[in-house]
Amino acid sequence: MNNERKALSREEIINVIEGKGHASRIPTYYHGWMHPHVFGEDRELAEKYLRDYPFDFEKITIMLPDKYNAPSDDPSFRFMHRDPLPDEVENKALDAQTALQMEEIDDMIADFPDPNYHAIWEQKLGEKTKYRVLYMWFTLFERHWWLRGMENALTDYYEYPEETHKLYQAFTNFYIKLIQNSKKYYDIDGFFITDDIGTQKYPFFSIDIFREFFKPYYSQIVKAAHEVGVHVWLHTCGNVTSFIEDFIDIGFDVLHPIQKYSMDEVEVARRFGDRITILAGFDVQQIIPNGTPEDVRREVRHLIDTYSRKEGRLIMTLGNEATCDFPIENLYALLDETYNYGMGK
Repeated sequence: MNNERKALSREEIINVIEGKGHASRIPTYYHGWMHPHVFGEDRELAEKYLRDYPFDFEKITIMLPDKYNAPSDDPSFRFMHRDPLPDEVENKALDAQTALQMEEIDDMIADFPDPNYHAIWEQKLGEKTKYRVLYMWFTLFERHWWLRGMENALTDYYEYPEETHKLYQAFTNFYIKLIQNSKKYYDIDGFFITDDIGTQKYPFFSIDIFREFFKPYYSQIVKAAHEVGVHVWLHTCGNVTSFIEDFIDIGFDVLHPIQKYSMDEVEVARRFGDRITILAGFDVQQIIPNGTPEDVRREVRHLIDTYSRKEGRLIMTLGNEATCDFPIENLYALLDETYNYGMGK
């Protein structure tokens, strides 16, 4: 790494997230959404740029249970305790597959995967020098439709409300133990969860459904995390503006991505930017693949000017994972402008 470009300290990141003041520059989390192989023949140059510009976090992931497949030393470490039936998966998209039938739910919950499964907790981590954030893909809605299929998941709130609550409570209990173990074994600072509960234009469901089926369980997760000194980061794509006041009430610490062209970042910043930290997701649908390097630099400045607060409350990243339509010159513009324009902001 360039000696002049140092990663921010763990303490600086904590202050930014908790609204206690600026770091020496705007923190960056771009590397957490980057896989250099997507740059193809420019991979080596991409790796160089990612080395030259600091990653202010340490990202770790853990193994989670599959639907049907289980490790050989723990056959119960899976959600479905049977093999798939042909009509559950054959020639069907992922979001159209129905693994879980509601009549199976009590048996499934009675034999839920054990969050103490040893292989999750055997990573050998180096000395902790940065803010350490642990990723966990799929939380309530995403794991719900992953097991039930999208159409079933969206109607379960009306047709099977009691069973859906049971399922969400079982998920929540599992995640709380993961948080506690992650703090114990890996000394994490942040727990990053994903739940895409918005479409490009609107949420998937009403605020009433959110408050009945999501808010109580998110609140339990956040409360458990805060009790052991861990921040909770929420990734949710789509337009979720109508839920943000509730996200703040729940106690989420960081919100990602505030999706460009789905949400109004100026309105979000005005209404909520001093009460929750924004992990501002740079647009990967239009600006990155189609824009010029100057377009990228202009958008970086716009996002920083829009979200930056004297209390901190801003981290810059991508809106989602980098894909193969990412021009290498736009990667350089993104990293360079964020680093330089973010100094002292």
